[in-house]
Amino acid sequence: MNTRKWVRMFITTLALGGLVVLVASFFFRPDAYREAMDPFRFGEFFGVLVFFLGYGLIFSVISQMGFFAYLMINQFALGMFRGFWRPLQAFLIVFTLFDLVYFRNLTDDDGNFWGYLAVAVVLLLLSYAVAKRKAYETNHLAFLPALFFMVVVTTVEWLPGLYLEDSAYTWLMIIGLFVCNAYQILLLHRLTGTAKEA
Repeated sequence: MNTRKWVRMFITTLALGGLVVLVASFFFRPDAYREAMDPFRFGEFFGVLVFFLGYGLIFSVISQMGFFAYLMINQFALGMFRGFWRPLQAFLIVFTLFDLVYFRNLTDDDGNFWGYLAVAVVLLLLSYAVAKRKAYETNHLAFLPALFFMVVVTTVEWLPGLYLEDSAYTWLMIIGLFVCNAYQILLLHRLTGTAKEA
């Protein structure tokens, strides 16, 4: 893949992350907009828009760093672990989902077990859909690496957001990260020319 394609991927992912988080902010932080609208103050309203757009751009950059780190780790692991890498990926997926529920519940005094379980299940289902699409567009061997990326790497990127006191920002972060990660994993084979022939 040439530099022009990498730049295209970077810019489109950056724009997607910014726009997705900006749109999501209307639902998760409507109070921020209400303050600027009552009475309407253009400067303050524009400032809120720029803030959430910038927030999304930051998540997009984090997503892209995670994506490139994954590509390097995957190549390294394929050479080092060979046939053991696929079962190790499956184990790490299960462990990550378990961690999202059990260990978070241990450190939470409120004991929000069912909430954590719901988050893990939704993440798995959405990741499964992305991985199935990746396998459909390339080949069946791409399913597990894509699922690993969408579950494990997304969760690692999301870790700082899991401990924020304001849950709205936690949700904005995972939405931005997940959408950007899904976009990158589904765009990669198109840019490298490894998509399945129609």
